[in-house]
Amino acid sequence: MAAARFDKPMTIVVTFPPGGGTDLLARKLGAALQQRTGQTVVVENRPGASGNIGARHVAEAAGDGSTWLMVNSSFAINPAVYRQLDFDPRRDFKAVFNVGTIASVLVVPQASALHSLADVRASAQRLQQPFASCGNGTPQHMAGEMLAQAAQLHWQHVPYKGCGPAITAVAAGQVAMGMVTASSAAPLIEAGRVRAIAITAPQRLAQWPQVATVAEQGAAGFSVEQWHGLLAPAATSDAVVQRMHGVLAQILAEPAMQQWFREQGYTPVQQSAAEFGRVINSDIDRYAAVAQQLGLRVD
Repeated sequence: MAAARFDKPMTIVVTFPPGGGTDLLARKLGAALQQRTGQTVVVENRPGASGNIGARHVAEAAGDGSTWLMVNSSFAINPAVYRQLDFDPRRDFKAVFNVGTIASVLVVPQASALHSLADVRASAQRLQQPFASCGNGTPQHMAGEMLAQAAQLHWQHVPYKGCGPAITAVAAGQVAMGMVTASSAAPLIEAGRVRAIAITAPQRLAQWPQVATVAEQGAAGFSVEQWHGLLAPAATSDAVVQRMHGVLAQILAEPAMQQWFREQGYTPVQQSAAEFGRVINSDIDRYAAVAQQLGLRVD
């Protein structure tokens, strides 16, 4: 299969610190891009302000195919929860490729008496329960708030600085429950330290077929998944965007790559650049409505 042609070395800017899911995906794809295109691909972490610092940097970059932005659903949440952005998420970027999605999971300590959303609802009638998330304004925070609305739950948000600290607090019994990514929950679920009681995806997960979805537990139609994708500066030509989309589609179609994604808890996505753009714009509107209803701000 012919390699895609790129004229310059490439930098993929990741808006979060090294070691997280978005960084992991960027490094895996960066290595595959380098092998397939023959160009040097560097992953550069520019964390801060829930991804806004890295996004602003790429918004100002030349649209020559040398600089790309790897983000997750926080990119669509930030316009609703930050009073002032130094960039316009709709105007300053072009969607390139939706790499994959991951579900969030509601977890409780292994010894908890809560086994379902019905149990959570009944418990909340007696005492407002706290729930941990991966941080203010994160996809997991929003998923928890949207779940509370859909399932008529009453709980108090407790933000942590990442999914790792959040699920560690749940395992230690410091907080009654937590909403975290499936990938961050997996090690502690498998170790028997926490138990999953609901999945935010539209279908059950293959690794935990016994865990019912939120929709199956009374909130019909509920579906909140975190996406991870590649964006380009708005000045990037459509031809370069399509070239990158094409090579990523080839990479993601490889059986070994698909298997790796699923082992990490991600579902590969096959969408056109235009379809991914519509997903981003729809989520910007969706999360804005939730944030407005909650009066949610993080700055």
